[in-house]
Amino acid sequence: MNKKPIINYDSKSDILYIVAKKGKEEEFVEIAPGINVELDDRGQVIGIEILNASKYLKPIAKPLYKHMETV
Repeated sequence: MNKKPIINYDSKSDILYIVAKKGKEEEFVEIAPGINVELDDRGQVIGIEILNASKYLKPIAKPLYKHMETV
């Protein structure tokens, strides 16, 4: 059984962090401006960091809230 990722949002820094699995970060790769993928010593993804998260999430937030109101 796969565990669900853990999602953390820091509103002061406006950073969204998604933990894919536990591990020590050895390096990261910027896959787009402000979006970093963190890798362990074997090159496996351990997390995704989204800087200025509200900029990326704002376009999907309103439809998401609407959907949640109808559920």
